[in-house]
Amino acid sequence: MTVESTAARKPRRSSSSRRTSAAKAPQSSEPQLVQLLTPEGERVEHPEYSVDLSPEELRGLYRDMVLTRRFDSEATALQRQGELGLWASLLGQEAAQIGSGRALNDDDYVFPTYREHGVAWCRGVDPTNLLGLFRGVNHGGWDPNSNNFHLYTLVIGSQTLHATGYAMGVAKDGADSAVVAYFGDGATSQGDVGEAFTFAAVYNAPVVFFCQNNQWAISEPTARQARVPLYQRAQGYGFPGVRVDGNDVLACLAVTKASLERARRGEGPTLVEAFTYRMGAHTTSDDPTKYRADEERAAWEAKDPILRLRTYLEKQKLADAAFFTALEAESDALGKRVREGVRAMPDPEPLAMFEHAYADGSSLVDEERAEFTAYQASFAEEEN
Repeated sequence: MTVESTAARKPRRSSSSRRTSAAKAPQSSEPQLVQLLTPEGERVEHPEYSVDLSPEELRGLYRDMVLTRRFDSEATALQRQGELGLWASLLGQEAAQIGSGRALNDDDYVFPTYREHGVAWCRGVDPTNLLGLFRGVNHGGWDPNSNNFHLYTLVIGSQTLHATGYAMGVAKDGADSAVVAYFGDGATSQGDVGEAFTFAAVYNAPVVFFCQNNQWAISEPTARQARVPLYQRAQGYGFPGVRVDGNDVLACLAVTKASLERARRGEGPTLVEAFTYRMGAHTTSDDPTKYRADEERAAWEAKDPILRLRTYLEKQKLADAAFFTALEAESDALGKRVREGVRAMPDPEPLAMFEHAYADGSSLVDEERAEFTAYQASFAEEEN
């Protein structure tokens, strides 16, 4: 008698049942955030992270967030008026960017994505240069080496490789500085990020990977990209990860500062997951009402990073009415300067996009230029 194998005796599950089983796999319990300032504006203690800031420094963080939000909102309005080709708003992510940006030393180097307007502000980049990039009249407009702030990167995740390579060079030079790579939750699904993690870990590079988890990679929620909290991915590469309340500017400052100091001591990379929320659209070409509920945004509005710090300042009597009035006037002046600066910029020259594609030229680019020139000329012919 033929003996059946164990595998043969067991009924096979259909592919659909396997998918259902996988979908019901247990999820890791949500970790506690590193938090120093609650949504209600109350200071709390954390056993590992702390900051000791003067009233002036606290007011400075508030000022940074208010002014960053103002020029961000002006940029959105300018795009809607046809002055910019596109804009990626940071609305809701001010604490993550200002907190981490103010943790940097002057000789630290930053590799941003395309949404780090608050970090750019901290590094002394003029907001009008950012808008010139999105208007198409410059490639950034600032010298990266003057601000230690690299040009914006539109290719998702690639800047993490650049940051890691730069950090490896910093280590070889023996410099007492660190590197920060910014990216979003969606970028963690890119192979470039995994490769950067590998190299950074193996070479003990002094780099901080700062992930702003704003819950949505365009229309894809984080839950569809990762089965565990993002910061836990660092464990598999052999370096620590930490999740911080991305709407708490004090916690973001403390965690980033500690991670940078660790990097400078030669202890290697850290992954910081700033758990925050993108209050607006992914970019001005996106409509978030198509894929997320209004109730979700309302819940996060209650955790607004600017309101949170303002509440604390008022409760502790660290800022008076004169401070807020003066800041409002400064905000209006910044908005006016940004509007006038953008409107004074020239219209982008359409053919300029072909000029610097290759240093020595290219027959393919020449062909594309000719086709585009003919296309542009066809509109003049129609008018005549």
